[in-house]
Amino acid sequence: MMVLRPIQQEDFQELLVIAEESGHGFTSLPLNEELLRNKINRSVESFSKPTDKAGDEGYLFVLEDSETGEIAGTCGIEAAVGLDDAFYHYHLSKVIHSSRTLGVYKAVDILTLCNDYTGATELCTLFLKEKFRQKYNGKLLSKSRFLFIDQHRERFAPTVIAEMRGVSDENGNSPFWQWLEEHFFSMDFPTADYLTGIGQKVFIAELMPKYPIYVNLLSQDAQKVVGEVHPNTRPAIEMLKSEGFTFNGYVDIFDAGPTVEAKVENIRTVMNSSTRKVIIGENAGDTAVMVANQAIDQFRAVVVEIDFDNSDDTHIILSQQTAQALKVSEGDSVCVAAL
Repeated sequence: MMVLRPIQQEDFQELLVIAEESGHGFTSLPLNEELLRNKINRSVESFSKPTDKAGDEGYLFVLEDSETGEIAGTCGIEAAVGLDDAFYHYHLSKVIHSSRTLGVYKAVDILTLCNDYTGATELCTLFLKEKFRQKYNGKLLSKSRFLFIDQHRERFAPTVIAEMRGVSDENGNSPFWQWLEEHFFSMDFPTADYLTGIGQKVFIAELMPKYPIYVNLLSQDAQKVVGEVHPNTRPAIEMLKSEGFTFNGYVDIFDAGPTVEAKVENIRTVMNSSTRKVIIGENAGDTAVMVANQAIDQFRAVVVEIDFDNSDDTHIILSQQTAQALKVSEGDSVCVAAL
């Protein structure tokens, strides 16, 4: 059974493997042992920290095969971005150039550097090993975070965002960054991406153009990738769109990948979830249901195929094996959402 749980210190080697496999452009998992250990330490502290507001907490989860103990992937939540370090985006908008005298009217796209998402909760660090990209694993890894946020809303902001990986080639070269590098930086994309991942963001403010950038002045290759996602990221953004996330013109300052957003109460999984009492028993069926306990540092989530009565929002029948995986007993409350 695949079980999602908070990361622990002993998961370091597995996280290092994931960081290696994720490759260029995956800023939140830099290939740096010290920083990865720090991320784990910060996550462990965040899960154990009592708080009633969104702060500098970072929650990191892993998806574990309970039979083999292998870690299949990871995902994370940043409670509130931009409180310590500035959180930059470009906002894509339009300006109008017009002259009634000359009969000229032209709408032009511009990119403006901003910090508009400061304080928002961010979904981040989603990566599933290739051999585990099957059945419900991807959905469990991603959507279980919505159940955790919903059950512990006091720890998170009302707005949730997700930065999508932008277009880059197999060597990590981004067409958008290549244009910026040529005109403003003397640093290739993998280096800039790595420095951001390890927290060295000062160069952004120092070197990034302060005035709006006219999109039509970018190279043709750069223009094509503004707001576009990496091919490997397309399933992730389609899933988020199905959950009610929307793109409102904010793109990454390095690769111009889109950032999508949603209010917590408007996320489909949150709206369709319910809290039910556990009944231990046999329950065979073909409806895929995501089930999570209500704990924080002992949080667990699984997907089971059961006979699911959506009209009964008071109880759910789970096998003993599933209950053990969730660390719950008969009569305990769990959060449930049909996939």
